[in-house]
Amino acid sequence: MSEFISRLSDRLRVLFEHRETSSHAAQHGLDRTFTNRVLESQPLSVFIPERFGGRGQHVQECLSMLEACSYESLPLSLVMGINGALFLQPLSKYGLESVQAEVFPRFLHENALGGLMITEPGFGSDALQMQTSAEKTAAGYHIRGTKHWGGLTGHADYWLLTARGMTPKGDLERNISFFAWDRSFGGIDVEEYYDSLGLHMIPYGLNRIDALLPEERKLEPATTGVRMLLDLLHRSRLQFPGMAMGYLRRLLDEAVAHCKDRTVGGRPLFSYDQVQQRLARMQAAFTACSGMCAFSSHAAAVDNDCSGDALPANAIKTVVTDMMQSAAQSLLQLVGAKGYRLDHIAGSSVIDSRPFQIFEGSNDILYQQISEAVLKGMGRVRETNLYRYLADLKLTSRVADYLKTPLSFTLETDLPQRKTVELGKALGRIVSMDMVLQLGDQGFRKELIDNCIAVMKSDVEAILHRFASMTDTQVVEDYREGAVWQDTLQT
Repeated sequence: MSEFISRLSDRLRVLFEHRETSSHAAQHGLDRTFTNRVLESQPLSVFIPERFGGRGQHVQECLSMLEACSYESLPLSLVMGINGALFLQPLSKYGLESVQAEVFPRFLHENALGGLMITEPGFGSDALQMQTSAEKTAAGYHIRGTKHWGGLTGHADYWLLTARGMTPKGDLERNISFFAWDRSFGGIDVEEYYDSLGLHMIPYGLNRIDALLPEERKLEPATTGVRMLLDLLHRSRLQFPGMAMGYLRRLLDEAVAHCKDRTVGGRPLFSYDQVQQRLARMQAAFTACSGMCAFSSHAAAVDNDCSGDALPANAIKTVVTDMMQSAAQSLLQLVGAKGYRLDHIAGSSVIDSRPFQIFEGSNDILYQQISEAVLKGMGRVRETNLYRYLADLKLTSRVADYLKTPLSFTLETDLPQRKTVELGKALGRIVSMDMVLQLGDQGFRKELIDNCIAVMKSDVEAILHRFASMTDTQVVEDYREGAVWQDTLQT
């Protein structure tokens, strides 16, 4: 694996050095010539089973490949993640063997690309209410609907399409079905390309679907389509640290190099205490992400059923994406005005990392779900003390004693939504801290573990303080009435 990753990293470094000096650097949309040169190294082989010529779907290799890509380019790593976690892995688990035998060689030898279409204009977070239909016919399945914000819009050779079947009365079923589409079937028309704020390498847009697919292109769930969807999404979220890992390393390397070179007030920026605090937090994010990668190397295996892994998957996705955005903001603050240029890594990183907190589950919603999962678990065992519950929970048992005092309180079950979101932020970080301690047990550098735990412990304590002191403030409607500041001035 090390030789494979080393060759890929060397190739990417050369390709991006050339790209940065060419007109392609600021180009919007997918540059297939450039992408094909990346794919010549077969990075997507890590997501393909050995029996089809791939490297065997070892999650450690998948995460390492994503890390190598994200050190050079976060958007490129997302392209690889979309292909792997949202198309190749689901197809390998739920697709017919004959379809896999047809599709996988094209990814290995013809530089094919694939993606996933779930989101609809009226149904983003409320995806289970999607209106795209799949009507069973003598020729297969007739899929009709509208999808948008699918990464690689107009450029993917394959799509996993999500749709709801139809009842005999013509209503949409509650269950969700997946279908593997390719260009030969036609029936997907791009009505609009979005001029997206960041991630310029990845085309997004609005798609109209009116396609007929043969029956064998329907994925077969082990139980229900909803459970298959959860398995897919949770496994994808568990692999977010792969995309974050190289990105966080790159930002930390850039920040340290800049702070050592930059002189302010006659001494290096690196020597200032506030700068050290920012750098320490960026380094803690690197360590926390390392712990997540180690955890996911086992938890996200394709053979595992991840549909019930909402707590670790949501904790990893939310916390690591918050850390990505925070690290980008810190780098931009340290670099200063020069970093605000779109062609500087600091400025582009702020924009490119922001949607990671939104797609595949908005962090606010996932934090609420984290709290609800813990509250439900406490209810099952009739425990009301948060510390005692977390001390017995496998995902948090190592770290609970580090936070015994702030966690030792009775947790009400009927919390307002704003408090469930805030509590979820704390719980997500506690789960992540436990992964860091596991990493330390496995021999990771002790100084990095200790610093990371100290930073995250401080964060959890601050969040729990906000949680305890939150007030029920509400928006004042018609707020302009009696609220014109000029009227307060005495004439």
